[in-house]
Amino acid sequence: MKQLLDFLPLLVFFIVYKFFDIYAATGALIAASVLQLIATFVIYRKIEKMLWFTFTLVLLFGSMTLIFHNDAFIKWKVTIIYGVFATIFAVTQLMGRPVLKSLLGQELRVADKYWARVSWYWVAFFVSCGLGNIYVAFELPLEVWVNFKVFGLTVLTLINLFGTVFYLYKHLPEEQQKELK
Repeated sequence: MKQLLDFLPLLVFFIVYKFFDIYAATGALIAASVLQLIATFVIYRKIEKMLWFTFTLVLLFGSMTLIFHNDAFIKWKVTIIYGVFATIFAVTQLMGRPVLKSLLGQELRVADKYWARVSWYWVAFFVSCGLGNIYVAFELPLEVWVNFKVFGLTVLTLINLFGTVFYLYKHLPEEQQKELK
């Protein structure tokens, strides 16, 4: 249910873009993000920091897109989000407290070297996605960017997420692997 709520604003953005234009889609993205916040609070009685962060960027860059009637703002939002994620992963790894380990370390007890490898992998992934977004957003037609943003980056993230889980699972102690089966 939570993943559906997370994906819903992106889906609304895509559908409205296909029927109207980038500005209507941006307005719909803002509205869907507000509804996402409300629904998340009603269902879970709390809103996570990451959802607040993405909502703030959607509101800020979406509003600038609409006010200045310039789609460059909404295009930059994607790269900024990936840049912030890369920074969080890098800084927490350098501090010796990888963000992924703090999120998953209770369930997946692997050696610190594997958390480090996964953290640096995700830093590289986020940087690559951010740079890829800049290229697609500003060098290719708008329609290509919308498809890349909605489907390309989403699919790439899911593939990398499953790959990360598989990698970490492979390095779990045998007794924990048996527990998870």
